[in-house]
Amino acid sequence: MTGEHDGDWYQRATLALAGAGYRRGGARQAVLELLDGQRCARSAVEIEEVLRRRGACGRPVSRASVYRILDQLEALGLVTRLEVGRGVVRFEPVRGGSGHHHHLVCDVCGTLTPFTDPELERAIDRLSQRVALSVSEHEVVLHGACSDCTP
Repeated sequence: MTGEHDGDWYQRATLALAGAGYRRGGARQAVLELLDGQRCARSAVEIEEVLRRRGACGRPVSRASVYRILDQLEALGLVTRLEVGRGVVRFEPVRGGSGHHHHLVCDVCGTLTPFTDPELERAIDRLSQRVALSVSEHEVVLHGACSDCTP
């Protein structure tokens, strides 16, 4: 998998973890590489399943390890926790620039679809200027039924 990631987030994450005193282990490396290559949010269970299928780091990565690593990355501001309802939490790398997107969640089948909307971003910027909060980050999650699940 090394070489498939774009490097920027991966490098930031590696340096931040090392700076916080975390050792560079096989499970942590596998989770970082997977997260760096993903373009939208995944749950810890999905991350564990992908790593198991890939045979990452030569041995199974436990779910507890995946959660621990995600907690570490979240504490360092490197991943965003996205609560999509029904007790499901997904995680995705915090990337600046053009990688920013929001999510549509189908409450029937659970499909998660990323979307971008420049007008929504402008509206959030305008709102930030009118309220007593300088918005540093935001996440929009819209719930409903996807076209496959709409009667």
